[in-house]
Amino acid sequence: MMIKTAEEAQLEQQLTDYRHQLHEHPELSFEEYETTKALEGWLTEADIERVDLPMKTGVLAVIRGKKSGPTIALRADIDALPIQENTGLPFASQISGKMHACGHDFHTVSILGAALLLKKKEEEMEGTVKIIFQPAEENGGGAVKVLKTGVLDDVEAIFGMHNMPYIPTGTIGIKSGPLMAGVDRFVIDVEGTGTHAAAPEKGIDSIVIASHIITALQTVVSRNTSPLDNAVISITRLEAGNTWNVLPQTAQMEGTVRTFQEHVRDGIPAKMQRVVEGVAQALGAKGTLHYTKLGPALINDEKYAEWAVETAGKSGLKVISPVPSSAGEDFAEYLKEIPGAFFFMGVSGTSDLHHPDLIIDERAILPSAKFFSNLAVDFLKKMSGPKMEMS
Repeated sequence: MMIKTAEEAQLEQQLTDYRHQLHEHPELSFEEYETTKALEGWLTEADIERVDLPMKTGVLAVIRGKKSGPTIALRADIDALPIQENTGLPFASQISGKMHACGHDFHTVSILGAALLLKKKEEEMEGTVKIIFQPAEENGGGAVKVLKTGVLDDVEAIFGMHNMPYIPTGTIGIKSGPLMAGVDRFVIDVEGTGTHAAAPEKGIDSIVIASHIITALQTVVSRNTSPLDNAVISITRLEAGNTWNVLPQTAQMEGTVRTFQEHVRDGIPAKMQRVVEGVAQALGAKGTLHYTKLGPALINDEKYAEWAVETAGKSGLKVISPVPSSAGEDFAEYLKEIPGAFFFMGVSGTSDLHHPDLIIDERAILPSAKFFSNLAVDFLKKMSGPKMEMS
């Protein structure tokens, strides 16, 4: 770890205290009222300008450089999860059944720290930085709502991160291209004919048919998707029947599809529908697929990822090329509209994300804040120079 100045040590303690406050009072998606008030207060104390964000929760701050230039954005998500905390920390959640089990409190204070550092760099900034404290990442709706407000219409580049427990503190994962998966959800209904379990020939067994559909759906990936592409289909719920001696008339399955390439994502629903309807019909039943696209794959701009590597090195962070994650992240919605990049920040976590035992290394807060502060200054300078060619 880098040697800290007295001023940096003071900032680190301040941000750590802020995190403890947020961690003790987690709020779910679109319910982040107290989190919003706290952020507004901290920004006001630092004399950082706030701009109206026409949403019930969330905050938008702006830091304007003394020199004219482009506008970029840094984003943190602020919502928690409906999980009962089991860490035993002295600042553990005080709200039963709610926890910052995804580390969004870490994201929030890290980007807040970047804002505090940028406020002191206004003289050297060649442009404007918008800081988004976004609600509702966990339910996938926050980023879309922020975009619909129009507050980012003037933004030319956008950056964000997610903490990664498996990556050591002091290390950052930077990768161009696909980093996180597109996320879709489906429900499959199977309608057969109910009958007594002792006389299966008098009915059409929805459970057997559902089992055949589950097996056949795996061919969508293994035999209908190129081995050079990426996709996974997982059935996560199967419900049928309510007693031991009756073959139920209906069965229902639910699951998710994860993809990294948009053309693969676009082709999967039709292939799944063919399997569901065909298998069910062949066995005398009716199969219906209900398919919902939730969020696109997160795809980093190649040039911006390359530039971020330079900044990370100057910020004292070790850079690795991370393994892409099949989890979803609604920052992908921003990258559909605005070029930018998303990073994996190492926090040496004790458990995986969304786990009630997750404890992260708070020594990662200051390096994260410094990285995003340096990133904003560097990018504004680069973008103010000769026009770059987009990848």
